[in-house]
Amino acid sequence: MLHHRHTTSRLPARTVILGAGGFIGGAILRKLGAAGAPALGLGRSELDLLNDSAAEKLGTMLRPDDALVMISARAPCKTPAMMLENIRMMAAVCDALAKRPVAHLVYVSSDAVYADGPLPLTEASPAAPTSLHGAMHLAREQMLQAAAGATPLALLRPTLVYGAGDPHNGYGPNKFRRQANRGEAIVLFGEGEERRDHVDVGDIAEIVLLVLSHRSAGVLNIATGAVASFRDVAEKAVALSPRKVEIKSSPRSGPMPHNGYRPFDPAATLAAFPGFRYTALDVGLARAQHQEFG
Repeated sequence: MLHHRHTTSRLPARTVILGAGGFIGGAILRKLGAAGAPALGLGRSELDLLNDSAAEKLGTMLRPDDALVMISARAPCKTPAMMLENIRMMAAVCDALAKRPVAHLVYVSSDAVYADGPLPLTEASPAAPTSLHGAMHLAREQMLQAAAGATPLALLRPTLVYGAGDPHNGYGPNKFRRQANRGEAIVLFGEGEERRDHVDVGDIAEIVLLVLSHRSAGVLNIATGAVASFRDVAEKAVALSPRKVEIKSSPRSGPMPHNGYRPFDPAATLAAFPGFRYTALDVGLARAQHQEFG
């Protein structure tokens, strides 16, 4: 659950975004700009967190009244080498904060920190990752918690993210839309029967803005509470495309991820921000389709 240091909305003096050149970081930077919030967006070209001088350089950029949003990562984390690189990146941030503390910290983590279970996941669910990606995010959360001290820290754990401009093009909404628009068949794993929660990148940006405005601290999952099968998502992508393509099944080469079902309870989001509503999948997919293909 989140706890607000500001009961009324108040924009930070400045927000520094690490990973502003990425999909989620760019959406947050644009949201802050639209809200008139001062922001400093740092991508790899401005600050390479794997450089030996990264901590010192970041320290020279930070101000005591800054809010710092950490998104930068090598993701998805699939190998031990990538795990170590991600730990080094967070270590640079923690070293900088030891010398130049800020007023507020926000880390965009992942729902991969949770173990699988048949019940809807909540912020109280055990953090017991079963993948390197989840272990990486949990380790980085703990590193930042140790470095934060008395500084309010918000840990945000989004589930599967979609939206226009996603460079990863992973299995799911973004890839399916692009395949359909190219006239390519969409090939599902198995029958595409596993059900997952998908969140619009714009919703993540909106929640980050709300967290910053209230100087919130604690843990919050970012998930809509609605699940859809990958076959349903593929059918929606085909319906949005001017080109009618085939949806095909394929044999699975391994077990179904998350046992085929990974629901969330969004009650904590609605309790923290009563005026916020998640974007419905149909609406978000149509918006991404329009933004990418007109």
